[in-house]
Formats: sequence, structure tokens, C-alpha cells
Amino acid sequence: MLADKGYDGDAIRDALLVQGILPVIPPKSNRRAPANCDYRAYRDRNRIERMFNRLKQFRRIATRYDKTASSLGFLYLAAAKLWMPSFVNRALVFCPANSFT
Repeated sequence: MLADKGYDGDAIRDALLVQGILPVIPPKSNRRAPANCDYRAYRDRNRIERMFNRLKQFRRIATRYDKTASSLGFLYLAAAKLWMPSFVNRALVFCPANSFT
């Protein structure tokens, strides 16, 4: 489980370990005995959180006007709009202009 420092408590860590879940939670700065944390795995949490923040820039998603399962189309459109610039830029790098002739 990836979580932020707000969930750094012995009770939460123990409950997760009992259920067989490995907690990846960085220790608080004021913790007397800091617990170990896999910071490489913790970076993934940051990437996921940034992705959700980009999706929330679309007002319909942020305010939850579409609450039904059939209205996921707008979420797909928003995700595609965010994904397309990186895809096009990557495709131009790998396909030189002379390769089409």
C-alpha cells in the first residue's frame, strides 16, 4: 500500500502487515524510531497523484457531474486528451521524416 506521511502510525502499519499488505509509507520527521520505506516504490504514488490532479482540471470530472458508470466516456476522452501530446511527441522522435519515402 502506497500512502503519505499522514498514515505513518504503528497501528496502521501493523494492521496492514497482519493482512499481508506491505506498507510503503515514509516516516514522519518527528518519529523516534523511523521505519524503513522503499522510496523507489513511493515515487509511483507521486506519479499517480499527479495524473489524478491533471484529470481534475476537467471541470466535469472534478465536480462529479457524471456519476453513472455509463458516463465514463468523458473520463476516457479526458485521459486521451492528456495522453495524446506525449504520444505524438514520442512518435515524431522515433519516425524520421525520410522514412516515409
